[in-house]
Amino acid sequence: MTRVRFLDTGGGLSAEVEAAPGARLLDVAQAAGQPLEGTCEGQMACSTCHVIVDPADFARLPPASEMEEDLLDLAAHATRTSRLACQIMLAPDLATLTVRMPGTARDMTRR
Repeated sequence: MTRVRFLDTGGGLSAEVEAAPGARLLDVAQAAGQPLEGTCEGQMACSTCHVIVDPADFARLPPASEMEEDLLDLAAHATRTSRLACQIMLAPDLATLTVRMPGTARDMTRR
């Protein structure tokens, strides 16, 4: 199990949950009531599930693909440790993961 800590935009604890190995972070976040839209339903076609990974945890994740990096270029408030929650699968050896919600999100359903 991975203990996932979700921080709000100000850095305060929003939720802390236990998630099974192999779970997708987007699904875990939505089940925990986090404000991640996931417009494309995890198909990596938008950036509405953008999260900012704690720097201590960032290096423990597999690197982002080139396609994910391209989508992060569209994300509001992207940082060096930004990732798409739909692309983070919780590995069995990942004991903890802390992510923060960005200041704003891009709503891909509005034009």
